[in-house]
Amino acid sequence: MDEENLRKRQNNTGMKNGNLAADKLELKGTKQNEREHVALKQQVGLISGISLIVGTMIGSGIFISPKAVLLHTGAVGPCLIVWTACGVLATLGALCYVDLGTMITKSGGEYSYLLEAFGPIPAFLYSWMCIVVVKPSSFAIICLSFADYAATPFYPGCKPPQIVIKCLAAVAIRNTENFKNSFDGAQTSFGSISLAFYNGLWSYDGWNQLNFITEELKNPYRNLPLSIIIGIPLVTVCYILVNIAYFTVMTPAELLQSSAVAVTFGDRVLTPASWLVPLFVVFSTFGAANGSCFTAGRLTFVTAREGHMVKILSYINVRYLTPSPALLFNGFLAILYIIPADINTLINYFSFASWIFYGLTTFSLIVMRFTRKSLNRPVKIPMVLPIVVTIVSIYLVLAPIIDSPELAYLYCSLFIVGGLIFYVLFIYLHFNWTRKVIRPITKYLQLLMEVAPAETEM
Repeated sequence: MDEENLRKRQNNTGMKNGNLAADKLELKGTKQNEREHVALKQQVGLISGISLIVGTMIGSGIFISPKAVLLHTGAVGPCLIVWTACGVLATLGALCYVDLGTMITKSGGEYSYLLEAFGPIPAFLYSWMCIVVVKPSSFAIICLSFADYAATPFYPGCKPPQIVIKCLAAVAIRNTENFKNSFDGAQTSFGSISLAFYNGLWSYDGWNQLNFITEELKNPYRNLPLSIIIGIPLVTVCYILVNIAYFTVMTPAELLQSSAVAVTFGDRVLTPASWLVPLFVVFSTFGAANGSCFTAGRLTFVTAREGHMVKILSYINVRYLTPSPALLFNGFLAILYIIPADINTLINYFSFASWIFYGLTTFSLIVMRFTRKSLNRPVKIPMVLPIVVTIVSIYLVLAPIIDSPELAYLYCSLFIVGGLIFYVLFIYLHFNWTRKVIRPITKYLQLLMEVAPAETEM
């Protein structure tokens, strides 16, 4: 009996040990599977894509740019023509990006296309300019607009104090009289038209946002082109109608004197409920800020993944599967731009820098038609479209410099070229001392933010 009981105990122990080993293997396998899936997920569908484009485009631009566009065009007629032309140009540019986005299905937008067409240096200079200046300044402009409209109802008849706007930004009956002789007093100088386009195109900025999150799109070959084709014409029609509405209520002089155009419009049309206008503008700008932050984080994430930024920015939060270090970095830079910034200065600076690389990106599409003939092209647009957008981009970059040269454009150009110094020191030469300094900081931040390197699914 004792021997028999002993054998039973041994068998039970063996079974328990076997089960324990199996449980450990199963747990290990589960953890391994979970670890392998630490990556951005394809969760953006057609409706989400359209919402992202429309939401980021109709943000703050239509509420702040009408004054500047009218100022640089000088009359109602040319102003409306510029708004229409900006919509056409945004559509043409977006079609070029459809071709690029379905050919190169990587997130990162222009960065990925420049990297494929011209190599690491132009791609790095783009990411250098965009991550440090363009995206944070765009985020700052939207947040400043949000703050401006949020504060205006509390200061009727006067412009809100700048300190109020800065703090809020950091926390995030119609007639046709004004359309008569609508071309009287129009300005046709080489530079003034380009500056009008700068401000108009700022309102349309966002037409390329979906290309920054291509890896998160469901069926990108279908949803990327459809989202763009539906979203951008919708916004164009909306903008033209909004400007017509402004001019039916306000004279050009009154529009130029208004500190918040939409609020003035609401005061005249919706007098009992005029408070609704700034409220909806606040919702619009806050939503656009969210979309801008969403896409900007993906650019920083992809740039770091390619080794052109510090590695911690390419890590993903293990709980929410979002590039939280990249998002926080972009938000921090945006706050720096809010503190000293004037909105119109930021827009001109932003537009000049942006159209340098928009033109270079559309030119890359032309180049890859000859140098990357083997790449699959699910959507192939006529060659004339990228040629037209490239030529217009050259005009938009050179016109203000030729017409009224300013040091700001020189500083911007020097800043872009200055990125070569950082490229040579930290990427080309691979200074070892930087790794020794950054490695312990990266480990600490990784534990603090619960992030891990992104991995591809097997």
